[in-house]
Amino acid sequence: MKSTTARRRAPRRKITFSLDAPEASVVFLVGEFNDWNCKKHPMRRKGDGVWEKQVSLPEGRFEYKFLVDEQWREDPLNERMCPNCFGTRNNIVNVRI
Repeated sequence: MKSTTARRRAPRRKITFSLDAPEASVVFLVGEFNDWNCKKHPMRRKGDGVWEKQVSLPEGRFEYKFLVDEQWREDPLNERMCPNCFGTRNNIVNVRI
């Protein structure tokens, strides 16, 4: 993988993540692109109960999950997954510039 400094200067593409969770009080987008920081990317609730967050990512492969009311949740709209060290799975997004 490229260094963090190189990734910051690399061209980026806006990617929108969404999750249908009308029962949720708070949702965060968490992944490799934010060092698995559980507070860095809060998602915004739309009127229909769908939560969204747009992030600008450099080219590459990134694992991610949603943190919904302090519970980890996979992205049901993304079938690309891989196992993680906790015995569950992470979703994968491939960004092409």
